[in-house]
Amino acid sequence: MKKIFLILICLFLNKTGIAQDNPGNQSKLNVKDAVYYQDFVNMASDKPGLSRVDIYIQVPYKNVQFVKSSEGFTAKYSITASVFDSSKKKLIVEKTWNETINVIDFNMASSKENYSLSKRSFDLAPGVYSVRTLLQDKDSKQEAIGENIFTVKTYEQNISLSDILLISKSENSQGKNEIIPNISRNFPSAKTRIKYYFEVYVKDSIDTKSKFEYTVLNSEKNIIHKEVEERYLKTGSNKVLFTLQEFPFDLGVYSLVASIVDSNGTSIVSTAKSFYSHWKGLPSLVNNIEKAVSQTVYIASPEEQDYMEEGETTSEKTKRFLEFWKKKDPSPNNDENEIFDEYFRRIGYADENFSNYIEGWRSDRGMVYTILGAPNNVDRHPFEYNTKPYEVWEYYDLNRSFIFQDQTGFGDYRLITPLTGDLYRYRY
Repeated sequence: MKKIFLILICLFLNKTGIAQDNPGNQSKLNVKDAVYYQDFVNMASDKPGLSRVDIYIQVPYKNVQFVKSSEGFTAKYSITASVFDSSKKKLIVEKTWNETINVIDFNMASSKENYSLSKRSFDLAPGVYSVRTLLQDKDSKQEAIGENIFTVKTYEQNISLSDILLISKSENSQGKNEIIPNISRNFPSAKTRIKYYFEVYVKDSIDTKSKFEYTVLNSEKNIIHKEVEERYLKTGSNKVLFTLQEFPFDLGVYSLVASIVDSNGTSIVSTAKSFYSHWKGLPSLVNNIEKAVSQTVYIASPEEQDYMEEGETTSEKTKRFLEFWKKKDPSPNNDENEIFDEYFRRIGYADENFSNYIEGWRSDRGMVYTILGAPNNVDRHPFEYNTKPYEVWEYYDLNRSFIFQDQTGFGDYRLITPLTGDLYRYRY
């Protein structure tokens, strides 16, 4: 794993999915699975009138193809990061780099815990940009693309903050802090203390003591944790590496906010970063256990669903949920649960492609897709004369076809052909 070193005087940084956290940014990772994670971090630049954007790419070993080599096993891939203007029509700057991973044991290559981390920096004028990242596996030739709308900050104010960089691990060794960024933004347990780094930029020529406030908000924007400290700030760049005290949080999405506040507790300037808690053993799409339990409707019996829902705490519900899926694991001797992963892959696909008035997995097309998987052929009829739009899904191995008709003309496709009996059984 590539490592990044923090010298005590300054930070040298050499990583979902994810762009910065403000309402003007949009982030969507267009990949079949969680092929790679990405994070974009605003920092001040030493070039006048520009800001620095650090782009981190984190690629799990299991998502690239390893081949036998003199080093043991080797995987090679390339990353291309392209920055366009907000219209996506004008290319501003582009960088391509190659990465090579060597392991001596194939078990290391297939482990979910190992990954390759890389970073490139761009000096850009403040404004809104479209950023596209592309990963290409050199052996399989498969590609994955991430596209983001990203706002580059300005640092002309008297006091300003960089974006937050979450930290996976930091250790002090021989006079320097060794840190590894947490680009996936996942903290799998409340016992994993949240570490992060950011910079404070001060233009005044007088050193000052400032009050910092660190808060964690849940998905309902309620503060669940708060810490306060005072720091002396000098003119120029000030580096902050902070670790929150251990506090309880469950499966879900959260926001970390770092603020400098005045004597009345009013925020002067702040910066925020979202993170989530995703427990080991759960597919990446599962970030709300109550919702995940309800989504088992196509594979669990009513009694099994009731048992999971009746867990008194989030931890108990999650335990029962994992026990349910463990019983269905076709290969219990390895780390993968193929049925578990495939089921929620289908749920995710349904949400992305069939959502309309209701979530995609609840729709008729989502139901059929989740239970039976992708059809062998889809025959679409959007503009037939004297009839409503409809689709015909064909499953050759079942010798069955299913017809979905758009009842309203706005994508509200309803199943005309019933799904009954043995067909209403999840097929892996």
